[in-house]
Amino acid sequence: MPTLPQQRDHVRELARRIAELAASDEYEVRRRRWRDVNGLRKPDRAPVWLRPAACWSELLPDSGLVCEDPYLRGMERSLRMDLIKDEIGDDHLVEGWWPVSAAFDCDSQYTWGLPTQQLVGSTNLGGWRYEPPIKTPEDFAKVTIPTFTVNHERTQEAAARADEVLGDILPIRVTCGPHVGSILNCLVDQLRGLNDMMLDLYVQPHLIHRLMAKLLEGCLRDLRAIEDSGLLSTNNTGGMHCSDPINGDPPPGQVRLHNLWCDANSQEFDEVSPRQWEEFLLNYQMPIFQQFGLVHYGCCEDLTTKIQGVLSIPNLRIFVCSAWTNLDKVIAACGQKYCIMWRQSAAEVTLPDSLDKVEQHLDDGLRKLQGHYYQVVLRELQTLGGHPQRLHEWAKLAIAKAEQWA
Repeated sequence: MPTLPQQRDHVRELARRIAELAASDEYEVRRRRWRDVNGLRKPDRAPVWLRPAACWSELLPDSGLVCEDPYLRGMERSLRMDLIKDEIGDDHLVEGWWPVSAAFDCDSQYTWGLPTQQLVGSTNLGGWRYEPPIKTPEDFAKVTIPTFTVNHERTQEAAARADEVLGDILPIRVTCGPHVGSILNCLVDQLRGLNDMMLDLYVQPHLIHRLMAKLLEGCLRDLRAIEDSGLLSTNNTGGMHCSDPINGDPPPGQVRLHNLWCDANSQEFDEVSPRQWEEFLLNYQMPIFQQFGLVHYGCCEDLTTKIQGVLSIPNLRIFVCSAWTNLDKVIAACGQKYCIMWRQSAAEVTLPDSLDKVEQHLDDGLRKLQGHYYQVVLRELQTLGGHPQRLHEWAKLAIAKAEQWA
């Protein structure tokens, strides 16, 4: 087993490689490509990006890590993930600094007063099932609204610890964003469960309205606390969201929510009618969106029948067209007023023995997208399906097609 100094040296060497990538001409070209497309300017070609998700266990198994010290092991994992993404060859981005999340304390044991994300079943392939805590109409009243307060001492300790290891290679930057986010639909699922939620929409809709109102109040309270802390940091970096500064480029300590992207979707409401989606979700998301500079909406859900509802978001910039959403209808509705994130089917990319059908799919879609602002994104991957080089192959193919149809 390597000694602690050897483990530290190993992490520092990985950090040097990351710093070199961040400062390279290639990565600056990538940043410009993302900034252009998200700024509704024509890039040299569409950016291509993938998120390995559960595939990391195949790309970087625990047995492949060098460090035994838990803290250094976490650093090693993060740095090596970036280096693996560099090898894959998509439009991945790294920055020349090391993030340390600001520490906050919550005034309750459970964020919403009830235990959520309590696993009652899982599989070795990544499947899982939660036990939602709201079982009866009376349980809705048990949901409480959290209050978060910054813990400056723990934040400073975390920053100092990272600085001692990496500070002379990757300067330390304290980062801070919302705790409960804007994806109210996920919170409803965790608290009530999809089956009961779907039934509630018809049988006792007032309970869902009560829950959504409470969740919205909690989200808005959190946003105010984060903004008032003076620690809020911009989030216009990395794949998908790299962009020009939003509503100016404020110095640290003066960042406001209108300088940030808001990432939201409606996955848990996929099977809900457009009318009910707007009544029970979108109308509650809108006050959150209004706090931010730009909005990215959608994920894996089919938004074909909800396109106009999504386009009603005043500060929408990125419309996510999933593999199940009708691309033709999205293109017709979005025109050149928005950036379209064209999502690919993970199963269709990783499971077949060849990428022949994927190549045809890319040709068909990118031909239609010519003249529009768009990204090509592959996410929610669960397995490589016995094809260890598949992500490398897909990135190379998608980039070639993006160049062909630029």
